[in-house]
Parts: sequence; structure tokens; C-alpha cells
Amino acid sequence: MSRHRWSVVTVTYNSADTLRQCWSGAKPYDWIVVDNDSTDDSVAVARELGARVVRLPANVGFSKANNAGVRESDADYVLFANPDLEVEPDGLERLQAHLDTHGGLVAPQLLGTDGEPQPNGRGFPYATAKLGNRKVWPLSNMHAGYRVTATPGTAVWVVWVMGAAVAAKRDTFVRIGGWNERFFLYYEDHELGLRAWREGERVALLGDVRWTHHWARATNSLRWSRAHSLELRSARTFFRMFPEFVAGLPRPRRRHRAAAALVGTPVGDPALATPPAGGQA
Repeated sequence: MSRHRWSVVTVTYNSADTLRQCWSGAKPYDWIVVDNDSTDDSVAVARELGARVVRLPANVGFSKANNAGVRESDADYVLFANPDLEVEPDGLERLQAHLDTHGGLVAPQLLGTDGEPQPNGRGFPYATAKLGNRKVWPLSNMHAGYRVTATPGTAVWVVWVMGAAVAAKRDTFVRIGGWNERFFLYYEDHELGLRAWREGERVALLGDVRWTHHWARATNSLRWSRAHSLELRSARTFFRMFPEFVAGLPRPRRRHRAAAALVGTPVGDPALATPPAGGQA
């Protein structure tokens, strides 16, 4: 098999219908589907659509499954793409151009099924910002810069990007430690972004690549579910690692100086070419 420049890693769990909806097009990349012990026909559908499938004997979670996919890749670049994402292959060239110039992590601007931008770029994950994002008044009026989008022709530095779509040079991703397997599901993308900044790798949202993400967050419902329990468990893990985003001590902008210097500013601004060294995160 010829070596691809890109590997696209998709983690599935009972995702057969979503795969049929979103992954029927041509794939000029190595598509690696890591299946978390689905009970539907996700594995068969993925193979029919052209994937190399890694079948796991149990549901090990998002982070561990993604890392398993990376180990199967010999490509120069890797994109982590959820089953409900429509990947347009020509966008990979623009993501690659950004990575060749700036390194780090980069994400396309995601669009909802209605074509409206989803704020998949984010600022510092203060607990109050997280609650405000859930429309909890009056916190919903705070942290105006937490939810970030990028218009065509622009790119912006962000603290972290949603794990539904994030790309990196494979060697860079391995060097910074991959996905943190302490997280089964939720908050792993927050931690990844903060760790990238700590390791001297910036995180960007690219407005020229615009992909549809058919996102229906499981925890939007008020009825308590296993998804809510998983999110609460991950939140506890995350805020124990980063207490500054709950109590403000140590001061977040002091602990995360490199991110604080650039987040919300345009990529390529020569006045901001050399940010302060990152603090310990």
C-alpha cells in the first residue's frame, strides 16, 4: 500500500448510520477507523466506505482509541475527525500549509447542519465560562471571548479546539504526548490545547477550511444520562489538574503566559511573532 501524506483517525461507537451519512465521498488519505466495541454494524460500514478498521475488544474511550489510531499511522500529518464530520479533502492542503508554517495544532472552522458557524475555537476554560456557555444566567453574559469562530480569509489563535476536528503533524502530536488517557470522554480537548501551548506549540482555528459537523451534544438534554456522568467525571479530573480555572489561583494568565499573549489575535500578525515563554500548565 502506498504511503499517504495524511491519516484521518475516526473513533466510532455504534456510529453506523452517521458513517453512512457523512463518509461516502472519495478519500485521498489513509482513513483509520478505531471502533470502540460497537454493537451495531459500524465496523462493516466503515470497511465498505474504505476504512482500515482497528477493532478494540472494549469501549476504551475517546482518548485511548485515538491514540491507538495514531499508532497505526505512518503519515506525516494526522487529522482526528468525528464520525459526524464531513471532511472535504481539499481542505487538508490548507491545514497542511498552516502546519508547515506554524506547527502546533489546527482546526477547520466547523459549520452546523444549517450552515451556521459553530464556535469550535475556545478561550480559557474558566468554570464560569463553561457554565455561561450552557446559558446559565448571569454567567452567560461573561467571557465574551470564550466562543471563537474564524471567517473566511482569517485564522485566529485559540486556547483549545473541539476534538471533533483537530490536525497536527504526526511527529509533533506524538512528541507532546498524544491524547491524555486520563479522560474517557469530554475535556480531553481542553487539556490537549493547554498542553500544546505549554510545549511551545500554538493552537489555531482556520477560517478558510469550513466543514459541516452534524453535532448533537448528548449532554444538552436536562434528563440525566451516562453522558452527563462521564462529563462530570472528566470535569473533576480537569479542574483538579487546572485549579486556576476555578479559583483563579495561581493566576491563569500567569501560568499560561504564551496562550494569554496570543489568544484571540490573528495568525500571522508580525507584532506578535514571539510570545512570552509558556508557563507550567
